[in-house]
Amino acid sequence: MRGTTRTVAMVAGVSAVTLLAAACGGGDKGSSGSSSSAAGKTGGAVTVRGCNPQNPLIPGNTNETCGGNVLDAITAKLIHYNPTNAAPENDIADKIESSDNQNFTVTLQKGYKFHDGTEVKAKNFVDAWNWVANGKNAQLNSYFFEPIEGFSDVQCGDADCKVKPKADKMTGLAVKDDYTFTIKTTEKVSNLPVRLGYTAFAPLPDSFFSDPKAFGEHPVGAGPFKFDSWTKNTEIKLSKFADYKGKFPAKLDNLTFKIYQDDDAAYNDVIANQLDVIDTIPSSALIDDKYKTDLPDRNLSKPVGVFQDINFPPSKVDPAYADPKVRQAISMAIDRQTIVKQIFNNTRQPATGWVAPVVDGYKANACGEYCTFDAAKAKAKLDEAGGFKGGKMTIAYNADASHKAWVEAACNSIKTALGVDCVATPVVDFATFRSKITERKMKGMFRSGWQMDYPSIEDFLAPIYKTKASSNDNDYSNPAFDKLLDEAAAQTDAAQANAKYQQAEALLANDMPVAPLWYGTAQFGWSDKVTNVKVTPFGTVDLTSLQLK
Repeated sequence: MRGTTRTVAMVAGVSAVTLLAAACGGGDKGSSGSSSSAAGKTGGAVTVRGCNPQNPLIPGNTNETCGGNVLDAITAKLIHYNPTNAAPENDIADKIESSDNQNFTVTLQKGYKFHDGTEVKAKNFVDAWNWVANGKNAQLNSYFFEPIEGFSDVQCGDADCKVKPKADKMTGLAVKDDYTFTIKTTEKVSNLPVRLGYTAFAPLPDSFFSDPKAFGEHPVGAGPFKFDSWTKNTEIKLSKFADYKGKFPAKLDNLTFKIYQDDDAAYNDVIANQLDVIDTIPSSALIDDKYKTDLPDRNLSKPVGVFQDINFPPSKVDPAYADPKVRQAISMAIDRQTIVKQIFNNTRQPATGWVAPVVDGYKANACGEYCTFDAAKAKAKLDEAGGFKGGKMTIAYNADASHKAWVEAACNSIKTALGVDCVATPVVDFATFRSKITERKMKGMFRSGWQMDYPSIEDFLAPIYKTKASSNDNDYSNPAFDKLLDEAAAQTDAAQANAKYQQAEALLANDMPVAPLWYGTAQFGWSDKVTNVKVTPFGTVDLTSLQLK
C-alpha cells in the first residue's frame, strides 16, 4: 500500500464537529520531480491498471483495494477526502453536527441522484447501514458500524448465524425527514465524522434491497462515474454520470480498469502507451530508478498512508505460529533495510511500528527491538520459545502483483537467521489469495498491507487488531488493547486521543500479531496521452482529475 514524517491534515479528536467543504489543491509533484499538472481536455477515454476484486461490488462487503478503487469512483458518501491532503470535506452531507460527540445530526444536500435516477435521501443511508451491520448478511465491513447504539443487537448469536440477531435495525439510527437523520453511538466517538467517507458508509438505492446479488454484479452509486460492465478477469468499464450533482465531477467520458495478472505486463503496456495509468511500479523497474528513464516526465513518487507487513495465521488454523516469541523472532530475522535497498531501491521506509508516518499521531519506534534486524537475538528468541514446531515456514503472496522478489528475500533472511527453511508460496491472484485468508484456509505466514480508509491513527489500529474487527485476519484479541481504543475514541482533545492510541500500539510489540515491514511510497507511471495525474494520500489515483492531453 502506501523519509520524514509527513502529517495528513486531520485531527484525531474532533469536538462539536461541523465539517465544511474545503477548496481542493493543485496538481501533485512527486519526489521524482515530475508533475502531471497541465491543461487537459474534457471528455475522452482512459485506461488504468486494475485487478480482480475479491467479492461482488457491494460497499459493505468490499475491504480490499481491487474492488475498493472501483467503488470509490462510482459511490458518493457523506464525506469526501481531499485528494491533495486527505482533509475531510462535505460531499452528500450539508453538515454533520454534535455537541457531545455521541449524538450526531446529519443533514443532506438536496438533489443528489443515484445512477438509477432516484434521489439520495436519509433513508438510503439508514437502510444501508442497518443492512451492512446486520450479522445475517455476513458483510466484511459490518465492524465499522460497531460504535452505533444497537449494533450488538443486530449481530448473530453464533459464528454460523444459526442464532439470528435480536433485531433488524440499530436503535442508534433514526430518519427525521427526507434529508435528515441522526446517529447515536454507545460511547463518545470524537472522530466519527472523519470516518464517514469510507466505502462502507455509502448509501444504497432502494433497488439494492430487492436483489443484493444482482447489485454486486452491476452496482449503482451516486458518484461521478457510473458502472457499465464487468468482464471477469479482463476489465471493468465505467462512464461519466451525466446527472451527477456533487462538487467533484469527472472530466473523462469513459474509464476502464484493465485487469492484469502480472505487474510487468501492465508496466510494459504503459511504456508502449497501451495502458494510460499504472498505480504500482514492478520491483524490476525500481532498480537504479529505471522507471524514471522508461517514463521521463511521466512518473511520480509520493509518501502515502500505506503499511506493509507479514501476517501470521490464526492459531486455530496453524498453531506453529501461536507463540508471540516465535513471531517476534521472525520479525527480528527480517533484514528490512537491505530488502528496501536492494529490491525497492530505497522507495520504501523500513517500518518501526504499525502506523504510517503520514497521519497525525504517528510515533516512531513503537515496535522497538522487534523491528530491528538482529540475527543473533532472533535465534535466541526462537530458542526461548522452544524452536519452531511447524517444519518449514512459508510466506504466501498473490502472484498477480510484484511481490515475488521481496518475499523470497524475506524468506532467505529468516532462513539464514533462524536456521529454519522458509519458502515463498505464490497464490494465483489477489481475489483467490484474499478469499483463502478470509475463509481461514491460509496456513503459514502471508503478505498483507493496509491502505488507510480515512486519515486517522485509529484506522491503522482498530479495523485490523481490535477483537473481531473486519480486517483482523489473524483473529488477534487483547482486551487491554480494545479498552485503550475505546478510551482514545472518547477523547475530545487530539493530543490525549493520540496518546491513548499510541499506548494501544505499544501493546502490539508484546503480542506481534503481524510483523511490520515498511511504510509505503507510491510510484505511479502514465502514458503520454494523459495529464493531471494526481496521487492521493491513500495511494490511489484521483480519477476525477484525470484528463487527456
